[in-house]
Amino acid sequence: MPYRFSLMLLFVFMLAAGHAGAGPAAGDSGTDHSVVVERYLQHFTVEADGSHRLSVEQVKRIVSADAVQTQAQQYISFNGSLDEVVSVEAWTAKADGRRLPVRPQQIRDQQEAASVDAPMFQDTRLKVVIFPDVAVGDTLGLRYTVRRHTPLFPGHFEDLTFARPIRYRDFQLIYDMPASMPLQADAVGFEPIPSESPPGRRRHAWRHVDGANERIEHGSVSALDHGRRLAVSTFPDYPAFARAYHARAAATAVPDAAIAALAAGITQGITDQRGRVIALHDWVRRNIRYVAVYLGPGGVVPHPASAVLANRYGDCKDHATLLQALLKAGGIDSSVALVNNDDAYRLPAVPTLGVLNHTIVHVPSLQLYLDPTAGSVAGGFLPPALLGKPALLADSGQFAMTPASQPARSRTLTQFDIARDGSSRFKVSRTSGGAIAEPYRHALRGTPQAERERFVRRMLAGLGQTGDGLLDAGDTDTAEHDYTLGFTGATEGFVQLPGPVALATTYNFWGGLGEAVADLGREPERRQEFVCPAVDAEDELRYRLPPRTRVLALPKPVVVDDGRFYYRSQYARSGDAVVVKRRLQFRHTAATCTPEDYRHMRPALERMMRDLRGQVIVQGPEPRG
Repeated sequence: MPYRFSLMLLFVFMLAAGHAGAGPAAGDSGTDHSVVVERYLQHFTVEADGSHRLSVEQVKRIVSADAVQTQAQQYISFNGSLDEVVSVEAWTAKADGRRLPVRPQQIRDQQEAASVDAPMFQDTRLKVVIFPDVAVGDTLGLRYTVRRHTPLFPGHFEDLTFARPIRYRDFQLIYDMPASMPLQADAVGFEPIPSESPPGRRRHAWRHVDGANERIEHGSVSALDHGRRLAVSTFPDYPAFARAYHARAAATAVPDAAIAALAAGITQGITDQRGRVIALHDWVRRNIRYVAVYLGPGGVVPHPASAVLANRYGDCKDHATLLQALLKAGGIDSSVALVNNDDAYRLPAVPTLGVLNHTIVHVPSLQLYLDPTAGSVAGGFLPPALLGKPALLADSGQFAMTPASQPARSRTLTQFDIARDGSSRFKVSRTSGGAIAEPYRHALRGTPQAERERFVRRMLAGLGQTGDGLLDAGDTDTAEHDYTLGFTGATEGFVQLPGPVALATTYNFWGGLGEAVADLGREPERRQEFVCPAVDAEDELRYRLPPRTRVLALPKPVVVDDGRFYYRSQYARSGDAVVVKRRLQFRHTAATCTPEDYRHMRPALERMMRDLRGQVIVQGPEPRG
């Protein structure tokens, strides 16, 4: 979208309650009532070349102490190369009638953290507005104007406004356009209102429609998919939008002699195309530092690939440009793909950078998607947030879909050797494969030794145990195979023998089968679509018992096979040990599930959750005496 602060202000400034004095409506479980927005007016005046002026007027009242800290300091984001902040006026209106203006020294320029130590991105700026003497009952006012003198797309305009699930007294959006520039719109929760147009212009206006707001459920898709939003664009369709991006970005992905030499060195001795592609991708993700500047405020034109290589950092579009240049040097065609990098899985009917906020690389000959900014994701895989997403291919303007799932398996073997005094020694071996191998490897690779030494102690504390141990990080350098890490150590007072005592049948050391089931089943019912990841997990838990310990009860084995889940649990006595084995496979046809899917899934999830709560009952030997 043209201005990152358009969304930023809606998220930060408009944490509003409903009408003053009104309680929450029936079924309203998702509204923040700490502040009331009395008025919010966002007015764009757009010129034929795509430049424009944005005027914002906002008045809000602090209702509870929770809002004082978050609302007393507010931010306006702008690009120093594209924008000019024309004016800022702000004030605190006290409940007793006094008006305290925000003085010039209380409006400060600040460089965004994303741009620190990265000169290529030094134009991404913030105006920090610090309101004086803010207390409950006060009203905060803000007016500002920003002029965009250099449009992102010459001759075009687009914008996305997302309304938080809150209530407003008055929330209006106005777009004043040249009569020659048709404006496409996709409105959900906003209704058009009459607006008089000046000569030679056409003014479009919408008002936010008030209503009850549901609680955001655990793991649900972005509210952009189901909440109140307004997308506007002068682009007639997504292919035209893709062509405009490609026209400005393609020329930066040209390899020079240094890039050609680097590509040849990286791929030397690799004969198959897929292997060469992955080697080039992995070099970029490991060697080019990611500077987080979203599409829009950082512009849509990548820096030249040669500059990205020389500086060794860049944002998503810069990473994509360098990878494209390396691939081109190796004779491999590729395209930039525009995708959503958050939890939005649906695109508005009109194109906007507010949703298509990330760039990745598509290699059509291999039907392979690569995200070179994802430092912890090995070549051939995608971060989970990019699975099952519509991807707009910049060179052709066509849509494709990223894979809905990818191989990701987990195998965990846990053993407790229990002594007569109830203490235990433990050993855990965790093997991760496919897409999750490199994230675990990357996490341990970047963890200092001192943190590794404290890791087991903290993990045991999270499981309600007191003890210590060692972390074996395994081979963190090789990214091509499964990754195995381990924990060893001892716990004090693991059980209270002679008992009888109950032993848990589930321990989740840094993820595992039990956590996957608990995460899927966290909501008793659902009204929103939610992210529905594939699971392939196997856990084995062994208790070695002291001599003459009797096993009084074992849970009954469970098999769940409903076409979505395959789950099996087994419990057995093996010599002096009790062995618990579980297997879970879950794969949906898409990256998301619907509330109807969840209703069908819920009985299986409840059976699995009951089984995971099962216990082994043992009676230890009486103390010698």
